[in-house]
Amino acid sequence: MREPQRYTVDVHRPDDFEEFWAATLQQVAAVPLRPSFDYVPERSTEEIAVYDVHYDSWEGVRISGWFAVPRPEYLPPPYPALMMLPGYISEPTVPKHWAKQGYAAFAVAPRGKLRSNQLFNPGYPGLLVENIVDPNTYGYRGFYVDAVRAVETALTRPEVDADRVGLSGSSQGGALTITTAALLPDVIKCGAAGAPYLCGFMDSAKLTHSYPYEEMNEYLRVHPDHEQQMAETVGYYDGVNFAPNIRASMFVYIGLEDDVCPPETGFAVYDAMKCEKELHTYERCGHDAGLHWVLPKVDDFLAGHLKPGAAGEGK
Repeated sequence: MREPQRYTVDVHRPDDFEEFWAATLQQVAAVPLRPSFDYVPERSTEEIAVYDVHYDSWEGVRISGWFAVPRPEYLPPPYPALMMLPGYISEPTVPKHWAKQGYAAFAVAPRGKLRSNQLFNPGYPGLLVENIVDPNTYGYRGFYVDAVRAVETALTRPEVDADRVGLSGSSQGGALTITTAALLPDVIKCGAAGAPYLCGFMDSAKLTHSYPYEEMNEYLRVHPDHEQQMAETVGYYDGVNFAPNIRASMFVYIGLEDDVCPPETGFAVYDAMKCEKELHTYERCGHDAGLHWVLPKVDDFLAGHLKPGAAGEGK
């Protein structure tokens, strides 16, 4: 019988992990953010204003997103910022649902997504193994930074309360929730991470033969001599190594029959967290991570920490 909570995930942690990411953030800090928020009337409503967002990130790549915020006559500012982080192949949707609940909601489209792929477009499959044998040029270096810069972009808005910033996402979005909370420990207040991807990379590729991790297996079938280099590279990007740096309150949820992001790695990243945290597991659930049952709990968790105003309160 499978007992994922008893499985030991083996993750290589580079000796210079902290220095690598400190240098990464220092390097990107020299790139002007150049945020732009263009109002989109056809996507807006009487209650919600929607903006097409762009900003500059790692190596000057221009990143896009959608920003939805209550109109002040519907609900007065300031608003908590809620960053919506995307899955591996999914495209961000306009987060009007969250804005109507009182959030300044930012749906991020990191490099490679349709509106952010002019200079970086490895494809799907493709992103997971893009330069995977070199930590300095691995595709996820810029991808992780894009999520950090999205938070910085949201904080340029005067209606956003910088003391109330939350993260939410599942699969790759769950991974980005973990990495962003770790890279911005003094900024992020809470995060909800479902079925977290990019945790226990090497074990995940052995535990499942589903994509995206199958990209790693396919790569190693062609380049079997690169396995050690791969393990060393992904050590810089593994959520298990980021988890101890998180100070925000975290809500993690996993499906115990997930064949995409193995639950063994979900337990591992949760165990590595030293912050205030809670774990929700769902039997007979796969990569949906118990979505039907957990969504109301996610809503309550985010609202409890970020305290958005009640919709219509400002009328």
